Amino acid sequence: MSSTTSTRTRILQVAAQLVGDSPDGDISTRAVCEAAQVGAPALYRHFGDKEGLLSAVVDHGFEQYLATKREREASADPVEDLRRGWDSHVEFAVRNPNLYRLMNSPAMRTPPAAALESHRILTRDLERAAAQGRMRVAPELAAQMVMSATVGVALMLVARPATFDDPGLSRRVRDAVHASILTPDPDPDAGEEAEVPSAAARLSALLRQAQGSGLSTAEAALMKEWLDRVANAGPEG
Repeated sequence: MSSTTSTRTRILQVAAQLVGDSPDGDISTRAVCEAAQVGAPALYRHFGDKEGLLSAVVDHGFEQYLATKREREASADPVEDLRRGWDSHVEFAVRNPNLYRLMNSPAMRTPPAAALESHRILTRDLERAAAQGRMRVAPELAAQMVMSATVGVALMLVARPATFDDPGLSRRVRDAVHASILTPDPDPDAGEEAEVPSAAARLSALLRQAQGSGLSTAEAALMKEWLDRVANAGPEG
């Protein structure tokens, strides 16, 4: 390991430890430099500024969390994978409250890379569910709904544990959100109104997966837009 890499790694590890130990999750660059035994110029050379350092801390901390998701083999049931994904997200937040609050702080001007990758993994599982005819809405909208609800529950559990003390809260919200975006197992006797949004979401997902659909790039994009609009409108649209 080079001296430059060693210095950067040491600063990052010290900053992550200080974030975890801090009463409110905040740290100063001076405290980091003192603990890492480096000068301020070294910190700014590697991370730019305090926000750059904190963003690196978030990515560093979430690396282990994302590693388990990357290594996870998709099961034959994407809905069960979605349930496990929700649960592991909330469990990580509860185990790492300061890091999680930092991850979702409005003060972070640039979304950490870990957040973007987590969203892509979620969307991938939703696209698999859509391809099986299990979605009521398009995967992109469903991903926004699920991520908003997951983060909301997790933040309440770590920020206000005395108020949000129901041990089944996360599961209840998870099941309610999933019921709003997922269909039961496909039912051949279901009415046409119930089938159309799910069928549109399924065809849109299959078009995304297809190597060649017989459509030009522009035609495929337009078709997906129309299908997503039908899927997101729902029966009452």
